[in-house]
Amino acid sequence: MKKLLSIIILKIFLLVCNLAIAGDDGKIKLNNDNANGYVEVDDCFEKVNRGIFAFNQTLDKVIFKPLAKGYRMFPQPIRSGTSNALSNLGNVVTIPNNVLQGQIKDAGINSARFVINSTLGIAGIFDVASYYGLKKRDKEDYGQTLGVWGAGPGCYFVLPVLGPTTVRDSLGSVINLIGGDAWYNVTVANDTRYFSEVDYYTSRVLDGIDFRAKNLESFDSLEKNSVDLYASVRSLYIQDRYRKIKNINKTTETLSDDDWEELDNQ
Repeated sequence: MKKLLSIIILKIFLLVCNLAIAGDDGKIKLNNDNANGYVEVDDCFEKVNRGIFAFNQTLDKVIFKPLAKGYRMFPQPIRSGTSNALSNLGNVVTIPNNVLQGQIKDAGINSARFVINSTLGIAGIFDVASYYGLKKRDKEDYGQTLGVWGAGPGCYFVLPVLGPTTVRDSLGSVINLIGGDAWYNVTVANDTRYFSEVDYYTSRVLDGIDFRAKNLESFDSLEKNSVDLYASVRSLYIQDRYRKIKNINKTTETLSDDDWEELDNQ
């Protein structure tokens, strides 16, 4: 399973890179009319993307949205505890990226939060660290780090199930699979006594359901009010990634404070 998943993702990434290099559309534009000055990423193969997007929308209506609604029926303490545990687990990716981006203070705080919440907070279910004044920091990932280092996003594209991404963010996801994600390493990449592949993939599915449940109304509103839902989602994703790379403290419209990469980068 591990090898198959790695091969599939690597092949998709290499295919996209080849398409991006071969086409003339794979250029980055700056929208000077936008107050935020965010980077607009070219949609190098829009027709294919729209087809995959439609497929994902069908899956969402049939599977993910009903699951999210069912998840919302659980008592708030259970949902909060699950969200806290998943967020705590995400620190194993955030911390090394804090270091790589030169955010040493944030790396220290996130490390302390991870230790405290993993122990006193019972595997992160309770956010005990916040009671000690160690407030939650923004998530970071390898796609953001590459952006901070100056790498352009490359072409925008949509993956089946995983959703929107760019060449740069996909490379960030590949880095997770070759050693950048400690949780992946102890569950999938290596045979360990206490964890298995099931633990990793269960956490990823829960991430997606938790994210979808938090944004049920937002996505419904977006779908209802968008003339072109595909274009709206593309714009929101690109803006959200730009703001995270630039550390702009502003939540993208229609989204909660959760990350789009919960669905596609970890």
